Amino acid sequence: MNQKLLASNDELDPPEVLPVKIINRTEGLVVPAISVPPGTPNKEVFAILEAQPNLVGLPVVEDGFPIGLINRNIFMQSMARPFHREVYLSKSCIAFMDKQPLMVDKMTSIQDLSFLVLENGQKAMNDGFIITDEGRYLGVGVAQDMLRAIANLQAEKNRLVMESIDYASVIQQSLSRPSREAMRRALSDHFLVWEPRDIVSGDFYYFHEYDDGFLVVLFDCTGHGVPGAFMTLIMSAFLQGALAAVGHDDPGGLIGAVNREVKTAMGHVDHQNVAERDDAEGADDGMDAAFCWVDLKQRTLTYAGAHLPILLLTPDAKEVQVIDGDRLGVGYADTPMDQVWQNHQLDLPEGSSLYCFTDGFVDQLGGEKRIAFGKRRTREVILRNRSKTMPEQRLELLAALQQYQGNETRKDDVSAIGLRI
Repeated sequence: MNQKLLASNDELDPPEVLPVKIINRTEGLVVPAISVPPGTPNKEVFAILEAQPNLVGLPVVEDGFPIGLINRNIFMQSMARPFHREVYLSKSCIAFMDKQPLMVDKMTSIQDLSFLVLENGQKAMNDGFIITDEGRYLGVGVAQDMLRAIANLQAEKNRLVMESIDYASVIQQSLSRPSREAMRRALSDHFLVWEPRDIVSGDFYYFHEYDDGFLVVLFDCTGHGVPGAFMTLIMSAFLQGALAAVGHDDPGGLIGAVNREVKTAMGHVDHQNVAERDDAEGADDGMDAAFCWVDLKQRTLTYAGAHLPILLLTPDAKEVQVIDGDRLGVGYADTPMDQVWQNHQLDLPEGSSLYCFTDGFVDQLGGEKRIAFGKRRTREVILRNRSKTMPEQRLELLAALQQYQGNETRKDDVSAIGLRI
């Protein structure tokens, strides 16, 4: 009887001096605990419980195998009743023993243990559970320690996931670094906005300078966060293939080539109901995009778009011009394999400003009516600040969006490109 039974692993060592312990199996919850044989009289049980106030349950063990558990509260309440001590103190403890306590093998996972505790209801939460080693008595466990182990496991999983996502963000930004550096070299006045909603983004941009001009691309893939980021990797790879096959000065042809590659890779067969496909499980992924080829010698812009429009403000214009692309997205199941995207060619007088925004900017909810920020407000901000440098316009655009958004949550990734030619 000199062996101490602990009610919780907390009492083994102060939690503040120990690092967080990750426990995956029930053996990590074992509390060494005193037990009594079935012939033990109730007066000895009473003495044990009275001497050890933290003792929640007292296991009953016969020849090394647990056969039951005595609950402290039930036992002590019974002994407090009139004449019960006189009647029961000399009798065997099995009279107050729960013959069907929760017994769990030490190799049981914490997750499976939690399901077993829930199945056993309030009894297991109050009394704890007996832990065994191939059926033999090993110790006891308490629900408090189990809940803490579950919380620590979840926190560790979240930490590992967040570390992975943070590193994925580094990789994603590294992939776009050549475009950022090329943009700084080629353009004396420009801005770039790339703000993921969830650390990594489903938006991506591409910029490459050639002898006679430059190609700038902004695309918005299905979803955001990790799924969207995976799609940007796929689209970026297909863009490189399209550039090798089509060339850099045919935006519509580039979109068509990327569309064919995506549909082939993703199995998006024309006019097929993706919800009926076993391989895709109802997925229908693709992207919206704006492809712009700027010929600096001819001072022309050739633009093709899939849902994403561009905004053009020439020096003498009184309004911002919106050039819409085609209404079909890239790679989706309802986009034909042989879809052709139209090229729009426009003159670019010196001092012209070109803008492109993903849906996360113009579709952000806010204002008193909780409606989208919209293209009209975007054009108004641009027009109001047309004389400012592009970096200054960037600040004005983001400030206007933030003020309009107010307390609304960010709806999507936000990306934008602005440049003055």
